[in-house]
Amino acid sequence: MTFSAKAKWSILALLAACAAALSAWPQWAAPRAPKQWSVDVKASYPHDPQAFTQGLAFHDGALYEGTGQYGASSIRRIVLPSGDVEQMQPLSQLYFGEGITILGDKLYQLTWVNQVGFVYDVDTFERVGTFRYSGEGWGLTTDGKRLIMSNGSERIAFLDPESYEVVRSIRVRSEGRPIVRLNELEWVDGEIWANVWYEDRIARIDPDDGEVVGWIDASRLYPAAQRSSEDVLNGIAYDAASKRVVLTGKNWPMLYEVEIVPL
Repeated sequence: MTFSAKAKWSILALLAACAAALSAWPQWAAPRAPKQWSVDVKASYPHDPQAFTQGLAFHDGALYEGTGQYGASSIRRIVLPSGDVEQMQPLSQLYFGEGITILGDKLYQLTWVNQVGFVYDVDTFERVGTFRYSGEGWGLTTDGKRLIMSNGSERIAFLDPESYEVVRSIRVRSEGRPIVRLNELEWVDGEIWANVWYEDRIARIDPDDGEVVGWIDASRLYPAAQRSSEDVLNGIAYDAASKRVVLTGKNWPMLYEVEIVPL
């Protein structure tokens, strides 16, 4: 079979058009190389070294913390700069507390394997509800409209705060590779920040497609040689009003107010 010159040019033009169309699709585009960041400590505050930090959040200028471990899980309101625990509500020893977030006048707390979360009045810590979910509970945050939850995998789910139904999910990737063990979450100026369990770095995640757009190296905060293997980075709080970022970890003796700086 032979083709005329005109037919050949038509086929080449069609192939070029198909290639251009495929390159325009996000799933065919080359993975974005994430930017690299570090932390500069602006201030440090005392932190209960027995607090197995699972979640950290600001609300109306006050700092809230959720802690884990069976028999030691709680929610707390912390006074800065003293680091004193102003108010605390323990969780039943049947539950291992996980991530927390605050939406409106309610504080939400996950549990690890019980597939149940608790809802509290943010001011009084009175329990006002519960909710169910499938799988493990790890990290929790909010974009102001939905609850955003991790379960230890590369998946992050967006939940309706009334029905607790999953409305969508994203698969977190960095340069094409799935990122697992996503732990404590925080919503920061349109990004999801996530601790990676057992690593001293934080992923900055695009909430639309799950791509990691940046990594924050926090290894300078509390040297690994001074802590046990379980005392890992696991606390991110962002105050949108003041632009403050506070980081800590499980059983760390300090809370660190930091500035995020490019490498």
